[in-house]
Amino acid sequence: MPSTLIRSSRHGLAVLGLTALLGGCQGLTSSPLATSHEDPMASAPPIEHGLDAEGLATLLTAEFAGQRGDYRRATLGYLAMAERYKAAPLAERGTLAARFSNDILLLEQAVGTWHDLDPAAEAPLRLLAGLALQRGDWAKALDLRLALTEQGQHAELALFAELALESGTDPLPLRERLREYLDRTGASNHPHFHDAVLAMAILEAATGQRQQAERRLTLLERNHSELPALWLTRAQLALEAENPREAREAARRGLEISPGDPRFLLLLAQAELMLGNVAAAEEHTSTLMDEHVGNQELHLSLARLYLEGGHLEAARRLLLPLVGSDEPPPTAFYLMGTIAEEEGEIDNALLYYRQVAPGSDFLRARLRAAQMLIEDERLLDARAFLRIERLRHESHFSDLIVLEVELLDEAGLHTEADSLLDRELSRTPNDEPLLYLRAMRAWERGDLEAMERDLGRIIEANPRNASALNALGYTLADLNDDERLEEARELIERAHELEPGNPAIMDSLGWVHYRLGDPERALAWLERAYAGMPDQEIAAHLAEVLWALERHDDARRIVAQTRDRYDEHPLIDELLERIPELAP
Repeated sequence: MPSTLIRSSRHGLAVLGLTALLGGCQGLTSSPLATSHEDPMASAPPIEHGLDAEGLATLLTAEFAGQRGDYRRATLGYLAMAERYKAAPLAERGTLAARFSNDILLLEQAVGTWHDLDPAAEAPLRLLAGLALQRGDWAKALDLRLALTEQGQHAELALFAELALESGTDPLPLRERLREYLDRTGASNHPHFHDAVLAMAILEAATGQRQQAERRLTLLERNHSELPALWLTRAQLALEAENPREAREAARRGLEISPGDPRFLLLLAQAELMLGNVAAAEEHTSTLMDEHVGNQELHLSLARLYLEGGHLEAARRLLLPLVGSDEPPPTAFYLMGTIAEEEGEIDNALLYYRQVAPGSDFLRARLRAAQMLIEDERLLDARAFLRIERLRHESHFSDLIVLEVELLDEAGLHTEADSLLDRELSRTPNDEPLLYLRAMRAWERGDLEAMERDLGRIIEANPRNASALNALGYTLADLNDDERLEEARELIERAHELEPGNPAIMDSLGWVHYRLGDPERALAWLERAYAGMPDQEIAAHLAEVLWALERHDDARRIVAQTRDRYDEHPLIDELLERIPELAP
């Protein structure tokens, strides 16, 4: 049975609930774009009496800053006063301002202050859980959701488990943390205890404990057979165990409890496809479409389902009405292109790929079309195709050059890739994306002089290009040339002024301070960077600085976490070669 069909099952159901888990991060107010003509702070809690002159001045400054759109200054003002007066409403107001700042780390600081001042409040807990999920810290997100559960709130743990598996995170630590919670509480009378049991069954099944998962579901069925989530989980686990008959039965039971629930109709269709009953699957998808007339996204999702199962004709029947409509979605042309390509109709596929309009699928379609031609030993045709597309879509000129360079590199034609890049830059010498690409290629070859020359051209033409400032500053810091470290710091600080919430720039700031001999100052920046983007490069920097500060256990913990998170971790491996004692 194709594994893609099983993954599609999990993905299809997980996507239905992603917004629910992230919803805490959206719950304070609507988007600033939707209320640009109104005061975004109007709905915030009122400021209470009892302020001294300094406090009143600070809050007035924060208020005026918020009205001017300086949400960072407003947030910091509210938080300072919240901590001074131990006032949770001020931290809540600061959190609202931080929502408009587009600085995720500032938002975390505000929500954290709110939670510290009012640990029993539900809203900051949900926000913190959503933020942890957004940055990929699934263990922290689970801890926060369990805290919600202990407060008697519905923490949507089963949905959380589904999304964790969809993300590819290691489910074992989550399973063990949830097991500790269940063993400790044993709260079968908790109003949402079943949710924790369902989550545990999902995680147990994902970690090879399928019999234990089945026993949990059987026990839960005795008292909660009315729960749609129970049958949803049973059907899902049966699909993953390649038992489509059991999945079909569970989905039918769920549909009896929750008539018209699209999740059960989708599971029924998937079960029928696994059984080879395409006609029966199409009946269920037709029911779905009848109940959601005009929903193009549903048509596309169902077409993907059939494609992943290898049922090209069923997918085509779903897509043809879309490509023939007055406003065809670009993705429909992309999927029709994949069908034609799968059937060996390369020129027909090319026509479909060319019709994908600018948007999320635009570059993917051009990439697939060019790769298809190269695989058919038609490299010249692929390059001609991309050249024509650059003429047709001038706004994507640089993107398409980058795409062709990457394809030439993949084909081992590095000289041709260099020539293409040099030729196009001779025509458009100030093209920042192309200059940046050439600079990075020079860096990969060890030609730092060429890299610095191109990044310098970008900065000279556009002093507000934070990416170029940071790239040049970080490279100079990494070289550890005493004569240029101050220059590196100045470049990175300029980048940080332009993008204060960018974790990559914070990492560079931490690294340059470490190179300047100030590990304490470096640590503060690296910890903020790691909280916002826990990738292995930042982890390696953070571990090295922690080690220099003789916080050896913390350094080893960061190394262990990173090795567990990534299958390949060359930067951590390089660090361990230099400091073998860091090995956990």
